[in-house]
Amino acid sequence: MMSLALGVACAATAGAQTAIDRTVLPIPEPQYPHSTVFNVRNATPPPRLEVKAPAKAPNVLIVLIDDMGFGQSSAFGGPIQMPTVDHLANAGLRYNEFHTTALCSPTRTALLSGRNHHTNNMGSITETATAFPGQTGQRPNSVAPVAEMLRLNGYSTAAFGKSHETAAWEVSPSGPTDRWPTRSGFDKFYGFIGGETNQWAPLLYDGMNQVEPSHDPNYNFMTDMTDQAIKWVQAEKSLTPDKPFFIYFAPGATHAPHHVPKEWITKYKGKFDQGWDKLREETLARQIKLGVVPAGTKLAPKPEAIKDWATLSPDEKKLFARQMEVFAGFGEYADTEIGRLIQAIEATGQLDNTLVFYIVGDNGASAEGGMVGLYNEMTYFNGVHETVEDILKHYDELGGPTTYPHYAAGWAVAGDTPFTWTKQVASSYGGTRNGMAVHWPKGITAKGQVRSQWHHVIDIAPTILEAAGLPEPKSVNGTPQTPIEGVSLAYTFGDAKAPNRHKTQYFEIFGNRAIYQDGWLAGTVHRAAWEFKVRGPLEDDIWELYDTRTDFSLVNDLAAKNPAKLKEMQALFITEAVKYSVLPLDDRLFERFNAAMVGRPDLMAGRTSLTVYQGMTGMSENVFINLKNKSHTITAEVEIPKNGANGVILAQAGRFGGWSLYLKEGKPTYTYNWLGLQRYTVAAAQAVPAGKAILRFEFAYDGGGLGKGGTGTLFVNGKQVGTGRIEQTQCCAFSADEGADVGSDEGTPVTEAYTVPFTFTGKIAKVTIELKEVKMADKEETERGRKMATLKKALSD
Repeated sequence: MMSLALGVACAATAGAQTAIDRTVLPIPEPQYPHSTVFNVRNATPPPRLEVKAPAKAPNVLIVLIDDMGFGQSSAFGGPIQMPTVDHLANAGLRYNEFHTTALCSPTRTALLSGRNHHTNNMGSITETATAFPGQTGQRPNSVAPVAEMLRLNGYSTAAFGKSHETAAWEVSPSGPTDRWPTRSGFDKFYGFIGGETNQWAPLLYDGMNQVEPSHDPNYNFMTDMTDQAIKWVQAEKSLTPDKPFFIYFAPGATHAPHHVPKEWITKYKGKFDQGWDKLREETLARQIKLGVVPAGTKLAPKPEAIKDWATLSPDEKKLFARQMEVFAGFGEYADTEIGRLIQAIEATGQLDNTLVFYIVGDNGASAEGGMVGLYNEMTYFNGVHETVEDILKHYDELGGPTTYPHYAAGWAVAGDTPFTWTKQVASSYGGTRNGMAVHWPKGITAKGQVRSQWHHVIDIAPTILEAAGLPEPKSVNGTPQTPIEGVSLAYTFGDAKAPNRHKTQYFEIFGNRAIYQDGWLAGTVHRAAWEFKVRGPLEDDIWELYDTRTDFSLVNDLAAKNPAKLKEMQALFITEAVKYSVLPLDDRLFERFNAAMVGRPDLMAGRTSLTVYQGMTGMSENVFINLKNKSHTITAEVEIPKNGANGVILAQAGRFGGWSLYLKEGKPTYTYNWLGLQRYTVAAAQAVPAGKAILRFEFAYDGGGLGKGGTGTLFVNGKQVGTGRIEQTQCCAFSADEGADVGSDEGTPVTEAYTVPFTFTGKIAKVTIELKEVKMADKEETERGRKMATLKKALSD
């Protein structure tokens, strides 16, 4: 049975809602006849409609950690000390059979809507959207987010941190803004839009307005977003103490880049020297002792690609141990900041009636760092191989602002203990099982107990509605709604032995797919996270079958012993796949990053030139013209004041790869930053004289493949003033989060020759970028490389 407190709360709120129909949102205003009374003194005003949440409706806080596996947090037996989730779990409930989709955007849209990710048109991430229903990357109007449902029922709503639910081509002033956070049910949004961000220098939005970057040397986004959330809670409860809030708190932590103040890294010095194999054993022992894994559970085998720790060289062990120290520090730091938010809620006197879902990971731990990890994630996106020797040069910097790091895949496998696989592998619990703590003193009387009912991320939204005493809406903003596909887990709050209510669930990401039904799990691994080639045709995939009721870690494949059951499960997968727009299965890798090939919108489609203006900043690679692997010119019409000018005219990306056209000591200069490893500079000897001037940079690409070099030449008013070689260029991507800026260089600097933002002190009338004709021999090669690079970039998200 549910707890008495929950029953009383729901009964009270149910009674309060009888006066109005909450199944149609927004709640229609009553229609009153026009008054016929002449003098207001003789008139009685009609009753005013004021939409309020049901009485006793709880505040709701969802905390969603990024890229953290089932076996990483201390609350679920892991090595990373996370005191906040520990406390919430000890004072509430631990869920050890809770599931996500195996990838970022799909999990988040499912969490925020209560519908499956394909119903949200988020079959993968927005950067790999296609023209097929289920894959378009644009949430339909018939799928209203729970934030909008709550807002229209009298809640204050806010989101902080990562929002990777907006189509990549819609993140510009041109919009449409329908799927931006503040048009998706949130009154307040403070965070970044995309798969990841530089935690030391993020590109942020407050609502739909870019935030001016901080230049505090101690700045880190994790602390900033927490400060912003605390300010919002304090103001909301100060002004409207009886109005419940809904907060979606989604840090970029612990997704790459792993950025954390050094003191947090130091706390873990030497704690991973035993390596990932021993760590898996230690973690499983703790999980069994804690009760989140059944006694007798066996450790699933590692994937064949992951080397035994004992076979590694001393340098490999040194580097890999450091990478995990950085990640662990990142996790504890993030959790501690979340603790500040919890304390702030408690200080308002509201924590007892705040329903907290702390979800430890939006998918399994990320193996996208490859076999040795990364110093600069952008090298990976550009097909440049980093070696252990290369990364060791930055040993002491890892985690700091001069690095953009990721750990080796062996730690991801260890982080998903006791399972085999990782993030992206939707066919395995290593990719989809995440720990969750639920805390609500007024609604849950049990403390420190484990709940083992099988549930999925789509079950959170209906749980919130039930706890608040709200019906599922049939229509929102004039659009009939697709019914919620999740099942409320509120029935588990007061009954550890209540039978499962979530009976069937499909999984699918990039061809990795599975089906769950009543304890059985059948699935196939079509491609691992570190593989850029599928293992074979979809029709030839080899399926596995597990009875999860007796095989928690999925070590006993029953496919050969029970072929009839496997066939039944495979047929069920097809039924569910048709029902939820999963078909046709799409395992294409390179093609999905070419918008034209898959029917995805592209702002620059067919464009060979782009004119931009001073003050346009933060233009991502999805909305900016692509200069890579081709000859081009950049022409700037400027006005130089009498005392000369300095500053950036146009720059793209920053410290980890990019380029900048600027004036230094008044002299035209162009710097190309190749992956933070090499900088090439072309500069004029003389300053530009006062008055109007036309500056032009021409790049003559060598051709003959991708990422080749070329010759750069500077002109002032048509006269050549400088030339030089750029020996190599980035073939495929500059940055996951830093954009192109006109009149400044926001975020991190392309070159250490200046300090950001290095705002231009003259006037810029306009800057025009023009692409030169690409030789036909190079076109196919360019296209092929662009597909490969964009694939790698999206997989990192």
